[in-house]
Amino acid sequence: MDLGQSTGAAHGAYVKDVSEADFMAEVIEASQETPVIVDFWAPWCGPCKQLGPALEAEVNAAGGAVKMAKVNVDENQMIAGQMRVQSIPTVYAFFKGQPVDGFQGALPPSQIKEFVAKVVALNVDESLSDAVAAADEMFDAGEIEDAAQTYAAILEEDDKLAGAYAGLAKCHLAKGEVEEAEALINGVAAEISSDAAIEAMHAQIALAKEAENAGPVAELAAKVEADPTDMQARLDLAVAQHADGQIEAAVETLLAAFRQDRDWNDGAIKEQLFKIFDSLKPNDPIVLTGRRKLSSMLFA
Repeated sequence: MDLGQSTGAAHGAYVKDVSEADFMAEVIEASQETPVIVDFWAPWCGPCKQLGPALEAEVNAAGGAVKMAKVNVDENQMIAGQMRVQSIPTVYAFFKGQPVDGFQGALPPSQIKEFVAKVVALNVDESLSDAVAAADEMFDAGEIEDAAQTYAAILEEDDKLAGAYAGLAKCHLAKGEVEEAEALINGVAAEISSDAAIEAMHAQIALAKEAENAGPVAELAAKVEADPTDMQARLDLAVAQHADGQIEAAVETLLAAFRQDRDWNDGAIKEQLFKIFDSLKPNDPIVLTGRRKLSSMLFA
């Protein structure tokens, strides 16, 4: 038996084996209250046998301030594909339903301890997190200026809060200020530059730039209908649909194109799909459905 990898009983109180069936409940939903570290591993993986028990020990030592989900990639290939796990061990930290940090490969004990402590700290300052959530609600209600002022005030309190930077950048995009949004996101501190919220904004900014040159949806749709083998027209149609707010339609257009020729232009269709997925929240129905359909084609 591989110690710490085979049975739930060996994991401790705050570590669970999780499958595709309960990933949503045990990771996405559970992380709304408490950060969840997800360890993607396999029984044949040597480095996993070193990392897994050490990570579990730190999580259990945190006494419930963070939880851990272990996903066997051999038994859960679809979820591994959706999370773009390229090698194992791969570790992601989820908070408020979103991946916020992660790493690949085994780490020395000191770095494992630092990683877990960093994840635990996500849940410490709830007041600023609540302020970001309130600003998000303002933004969703169309109160762009009020939201922008709130995000800016939050950043005066904590200039390392990725969610506030992302929110302020969203406000710039909503006002058509693409260059300002890009400058803001490019200027964030190195330690938060790989945060999921920042990476999502990079994707949104790239899509906003594409939207500036997007063609008419109707004309491009007619072009695709006239010649379904015109892959550039399919990509241009998806860009136009996204620019027009037809996000789900854009994803469906890209999935159909990927089904027809997945290798066209060095995988440009797949790259565009991931750009859209990355720009949205991981639990967005469009993302969940789109990733599931893409995975079914990739692993068919």
